[in-house]
Amino acid sequence: MAGLSIWHVIIFLIVVVLLFGTSKLKNIGKDVGGAVKDFKKSMNEDDTHPKASSENNAKTASSAKPE
Repeated sequence: MAGLSIWHVIIFLIVVVLLFGTSKLKNIGKDVGGAVKDFKKSMNEDDTHPKASSENNAKTASSAKPE
């Protein structure tokens, strides 16, 4: 059998918990969750701001031209 069975996964999780402890795993989970949340937030901001920033660039470019 070449794949992982449920028993392999359970044993692996037990070893990880014994090595790192539950508090460290909880902190790692919080850090990863916060990073994913910030990444999603920045992706949503990038989707909404290009129109606004291109309009602002057009206004500053037209006001910067000497008349």
